[in-house]
Amino acid sequence: MAQFSQETSTTGAFVRQPNRFTARPEPEPGRYRLVVSLACPWAHRAVIVRKLLGLEDAISLAVVDPIRDEKGWRFAGTDPVLGIDYLKQAYDKADGSYEGRVTVPALVDTTTGEVVTNDYPQITLDFSLRWRPESTLYPEHLREEIDAWIEPIFHNVNNGVYKAGFASSQEAYEQAYTNLFAELDRIEAHLEDHTYLVGEQLTEADIRLWTTLVRFDAVYHGHFKCNRTKLTEMPNLWAYAKRLYAQFGDTVNWDHIKRHYYVTHHDINPSGIVPAGPDPEVWTR
Repeated sequence: MAQFSQETSTTGAFVRQPNRFTARPEPEPGRYRLVVSLACPWAHRAVIVRKLLGLEDAISLAVVDPIRDEKGWRFAGTDPVLGIDYLKQAYDKADGSYEGRVTVPALVDTTTGEVVTNDYPQITLDFSLRWRPESTLYPEHLREEIDAWIEPIFHNVNNGVYKAGFASSQEAYEQAYTNLFAELDRIEAHLEDHTYLVGEQLTEADIRLWTTLVRFDAVYHGHFKCNRTKLTEMPNLWAYAKRLYAQFGDTVNWDHIKRHYYVTHHDINPSGIVPAGPDPEVWTR
């Protein structure tokens, strides 16, 4: 079910590939270009953090087409800074023997044309730790609590929806489904008397959770069969997600999100028909 056979276990479970490029470059404004898909929740994190930390002038942004083809992520024409048509070309420059899936976000060195890192969890942390050390998104005094949320959210929610959607056995799907909603129920209970996941401020943990939540009803509920409950039916999570939407909802591109999932995943949606709903206006009511 996954894009490559090496991402499917013998039991039919989706096993996400490790990140190949994990360098942590020193900040140098103007040198690096962040390549993202506006459809991708992993890349969306980096878009949000870059914006919140005021890094738009320091790190340029390139957006790929939402429809991924057999060569992977492509630009809408030749990228004016990198001079390439496909992100794979930057991967190949960094490692010509790389055979894994080309993923976003990716930080590309504009002086060499090589991918420096596609390590999506570390990219956003380094925006805070290295590029903006005064950032309050991952402060030292809350780091242990943030990490304690990040770990189960990654396994059960962020990656959990993919485990459900890309499962190729009933057992693997049901396990992912169960873990997903157990974690969402835990967060729903926590938000009964908390504004954010950690303390009284927005942190990295909230951003990581939110990029999955914002896609939940439009994509994961139906497309990935995560259909026990809609986000809009979980009152605390829904109110929380809407509060964060008010802060950075302008980074959401519904067209890219829906076209990517429903057109790219042929095995799940052979017709390629993109649903007309749900109405995005619910986020601002």
